[in-house]
Amino acid sequence: MLLDLRSEARPLAPVLPRLPHLAASARATWTGRMVNEHASARVFEALADQMDLAGLEAALVEQCRSFADEERLHGALCGGVVEALGGSAVAQALVAKPFPCHDDATPMEGVLRNVLSVSCLSETVAVSLIGAERAEMPAGELRDRLTRIWADEIGHARFGWKVAPGLLAGLGLVARRRLETYLAVAFAHLERHELSHLSLVARPPPEGIALGLCSGADARTLFYATVTEVIVPSLESLGIAASEAWRRRLAWS
Repeated sequence: MLLDLRSEARPLAPVLPRLPHLAASARATWTGRMVNEHASARVFEALADQMDLAGLEAALVEQCRSFADEERLHGALCGGVVEALGGSAVAQALVAKPFPCHDDATPMEGVLRNVLSVSCLSETVAVSLIGAERAEMPAGELRDRLTRIWADEIGHARFGWKVAPGLLAGLGLVARRRLETYLAVAFAHLERHELSHLSLVARPPPEGIALGLCSGADARTLFYATVTEVIVPSLESLGIAASEAWRRRLAWS
């Protein structure tokens, strides 16, 4: 199935630095981002539906659902960069995977698992990686675009950290132990997913940061620092044995 965002992306094409020797690499990078950002909309829609069925308050459900619109816009913004680089905002769409229902858990416990995985893990990592890229990028339209995306991702991550304590408060001891077992699986999935997108052979020249090209090795280092120095301690502060879950992820790798 093709993802065709040309009509949305073309009006959003930014003015970019002329670096023709890096255009092909940059097109590939921003095409990948376009596909991933657009696909994230399905995740937030499914999470909002799950929250609604579990009986969470309507305001939280609608806030989560609004994130799907932001992710679709991110896809178009990334597609605009592809168009500005001489490419076309058309690519193979990601295959839709079933959203985790967690039939072994109560409805609220299932929501919590997905909130942790989506917002507290994946979106927190995104905030860190995009923020580091933005900090190094020179001023201009692309940096402004990245700032817009980064600000939204901060909101997505904060949502999870805001909702998680209330959901945790309703869990008994047995359910917490199940959650920690699940967290090891979530950490393993997060690690596989992120490393698959952070290639060790990606070593662009210094000027590549102007087009959003970053060192894969540096990004991997930042990923691990974000998990061990931000995510794990934050989960531990909520009473979750996250350090042990991070160690036990190796059994699921």
